[in-house]
Amino acid sequence: MTGNEPAAHNEGAKPGSEGEAACCHDNLLLFALEACLNALTCQRAWIRDIRGACPAPALSCIKANGRWIAFNTETAGVLGLVPLEAQNGGKRTITQLCCHSDAVTDLDFSPFDEQILATGSADEVIKVWRLQDGDRDPSSCNVALDAKEGPVGAVLFHPTADGTLSSAARRSVKVWDVERQQALTELEPHEDQVQSLGWRPDGSLLGTSCKDKKLRIFDPRTKPTPCQSVLAHANAKDSRLVWVNAEGGLLSIGFNQVREREVRLWDTRKFDSSLASVTLDASPRALIPLFDSSTGLLLLAGKGENVLFCYEVQTGQPALTKVTQCLTEGRSLGVALVPRPALDVMACEVMRALQLSDNGAIVPISILVPRKSTQEFHKDLFPDGAGSIPGASAQAWWAGDDGQVEKVSLHPAQRPNRLFTSSCLPPSHPETPAPKGSPQAMDAGDQKEDPEASAGSSSSLSSPSSSMASPPSSAAPSLSVSSSGFASSPSQRSLQSILGPSSSFRHLQGTVLHRNTHITNLRGLSLTTPGECDGFCANRRFVAAPLLSAGGQVAIWELSKPGRLADAAAMPTIQNGAPVSDLCWDPFDPQRLAIAGEDARIRLWRLGPEGLQETLLEPESILRGHSEKVYSVRFHPLAADILASSSFDLSIRIWDLSNGKEAMKLDGHRDQIFSLAWSPDGRRLATVSKDGRVRVYEPRVDPEPLQEGPGPEGGRGARITWVCGGNFLLVSGFDSRSERQLSLYGAESVSVGPLTVLSLDVAPSTLIPFYDPDTSLVFLTGKGDTRVFVYEVVPEAPFFLECNSFISNEPHKGLQFLPKTECDVREAEVARALRLRQGALEPLAFRVPRVKKDFFQDDLFPPTAVSWEPALSAGDWLRGQDVQHRRISLQPKGMVPVSEAPKEPPSRKYVPSSVYLEEKSDEQKKEELLNAMVAKLGNRDDPLPQDSFEGVDDEEWD
Repeated sequence: MTGNEPAAHNEGAKPGSEGEAACCHDNLLLFALEACLNALTCQRAWIRDIRGACPAPALSCIKANGRWIAFNTETAGVLGLVPLEAQNGGKRTITQLCCHSDAVTDLDFSPFDEQILATGSADEVIKVWRLQDGDRDPSSCNVALDAKEGPVGAVLFHPTADGTLSSAARRSVKVWDVERQQALTELEPHEDQVQSLGWRPDGSLLGTSCKDKKLRIFDPRTKPTPCQSVLAHANAKDSRLVWVNAEGGLLSIGFNQVREREVRLWDTRKFDSSLASVTLDASPRALIPLFDSSTGLLLLAGKGENVLFCYEVQTGQPALTKVTQCLTEGRSLGVALVPRPALDVMACEVMRALQLSDNGAIVPISILVPRKSTQEFHKDLFPDGAGSIPGASAQAWWAGDDGQVEKVSLHPAQRPNRLFTSSCLPPSHPETPAPKGSPQAMDAGDQKEDPEASAGSSSSLSSPSSSMASPPSSAAPSLSVSSSGFASSPSQRSLQSILGPSSSFRHLQGTVLHRNTHITNLRGLSLTTPGECDGFCANRRFVAAPLLSAGGQVAIWELSKPGRLADAAAMPTIQNGAPVSDLCWDPFDPQRLAIAGEDARIRLWRLGPEGLQETLLEPESILRGHSEKVYSVRFHPLAADILASSSFDLSIRIWDLSNGKEAMKLDGHRDQIFSLAWSPDGRRLATVSKDGRVRVYEPRVDPEPLQEGPGPEGGRGARITWVCGGNFLLVSGFDSRSERQLSLYGAESVSVGPLTVLSLDVAPSTLIPFYDPDTSLVFLTGKGDTRVFVYEVVPEAPFFLECNSFISNEPHKGLQFLPKTECDVREAEVARALRLRQGALEPLAFRVPRVKKDFFQDDLFPPTAVSWEPALSAGDWLRGQDVQHRRISLQPKGMVPVSEAPKEPPSRKYVPSSVYLEEKSDEQKKEELLNAMVAKLGNRDDPLPQDSFEGVDDEEWD
């Protein structure tokens, strides 16, 4: 049949007549022309500027329902979310959902509640999310199910029972009750990896395709063993299973013995052989099947290909008939079907596919049936379909209820308006009672007079923990409330109880310095440094970063020479001779660099006085002793020529660089050592390991751990550092649900576990901490992150006081902080970091807003340790001596400390109430007096200057 014949056959057919119904099937053959036109010429419907990706293990990279499109992004564990339809013809907003710590391997929307999304990941966790509209956070994870058996390969909601989810992980298949967060059943293990799942449309049977080449049919409610199985394809390469109808028809897509792609049609009522089959081609790429039961059309798209095949599936007289194929503009990373209720039925759109294209767009491919009239609803094209009300709950289905989903009309004027909200997850915004102590929750019994409130003429709303976190010489800022006309009231104290303690650094601002301080046009950076490595290292003169080229090359840049690097000039490098696993500058010798290699050796390199002028081929010395790959190297914070290293041989070795020999060896680890850190006094060494333990050593006393306690549950990575003068240990890691978290341990009570645990977010990278002992601030970020978390760590509950985060538009490869002397104290800059991006190195300043910058902010800058000079030699430390760094003041010459600044008499900053009473109506007077009282109580007319990023008055720091 040619492309013109259906059009001729359609001539003379009246809309809605029998002639038109008869030619409906022929009109479907025109879908290739219509699809290509809609996909390639109507580019205004494309969703552009996305960063889609399809990780190798992923089953589905894109899914859609009537409201959302979800797709994999370039960042592992992060999904993109975009509305299916643009509102008022405007541009759709793309948001990110950071859901897993590893690649998302499959995702599925609930067929009933449009806001529920299930995701499975290589991190062995299944999560169920309730999405949110508007400018709120994209979603909240309400349920996390631990697969345990391995990376999750597939997730699929039940077609009739609400809150019922099936999943596959390696050889295991489970059916979950999402509301109760428990597995209803676990099916008999398959002989090899499960490749896909499929529920029969009536929800009674579950089918699987497996790498052992078999299709299996289970009745999960009857027994965990398959009730039917058949050898489907002769090749074990990727196979898929799709149900055609509720009578037992299904499709399998796979490869034959000579690796040709094939599609086979089966009937489970006679499962010994396929009813029909078709062979496509010899492409090695797996096919993604999309089947629409209403039209009987099967779309097939190959990952990484720009061809879309279309077949008609006929079950009455079993046949697989090729309709046509269409070339798309970009290659497919994934494809998904839009549900029929979301189609433009008045335009006779019978099918719409969404292509996640490699050209940075989501391309809608519409299949239209030509009709003379598009002003009326064509029921022959759009029979009633499944509605959004489930036939049963998970528990009812499990108990034997086979209730089916009620069918509804697709006619726009006859569709039900009600939306179903599943009970398996709480709604996005449940109504919650007012917090205890809040004004809304108070009754007359709560408003008793407080004797402390009437004891004085003024009160303070200062944070009780601010003073604990500040150095002894500093005074914590307080919010003073004048007693003129007002006394302390319970409402003021309840406000503080609601807000909780806050940090005096809460308004910290992170700012990228001017472009003339950047080093740009960086090329060939290595993006594959191990998780235990910070990615690059820096001191006050030089920056060192591994390159992607072979031989373990390391680039060196001088901070005193910012600007654009030349394109053609051959940059001198350090030729390490082995891939770099970690690198670290000597804190007391800015020209010496230690590089750990994957060949179990540590090489020490020395630059010339002017930096790296020519390629270095021979190191200054080589440390040999480890038998496996070296993971981390850390210099001693006080003693010169002392270096600690950890290795895959599960040992820590301490080296005396003055003679190039191993001084001591520490044992006790049972798995990979994630991180190690010296204590501030240089006496102890702490580690966190993949075996889930935190250990504290005193190397000069015992090679075995002095203390040992439970560490992070997740085995993806962790970091450890000492805080609060060495009295506490801070560990960043993952929990069992792959959420990033901070744990705080008492340095003398590691064995009892963490004092507190703070959950942050879900992201694949380990948070790398930097602690500033002068301000008690800890900065945390991961490689590939766009955010730098900042917390003030205090020695009493709540332990972590949140400060402003630094957020950028582009991810960074790492962050390194410079010595305190590099900060501009005149600008109240408390920390300076170097941010490494894909092609540039940017200085980043963290500043505290202050008004009187003419004065030295001595509360922010106590005397700092001279950390760039050794306090003792290697020999002295090995013999047991302990000496601390001397301290110096950072006060510039000619600047007066703000604590010694002359006090100015407080000025009245609000308009007297008499002004409000002049020539105003009674209602105006009443309203403005009330506003004045509220502002006075809440200090709204006289806020802290730093609340508006302007600074702090002198008296507020007394």
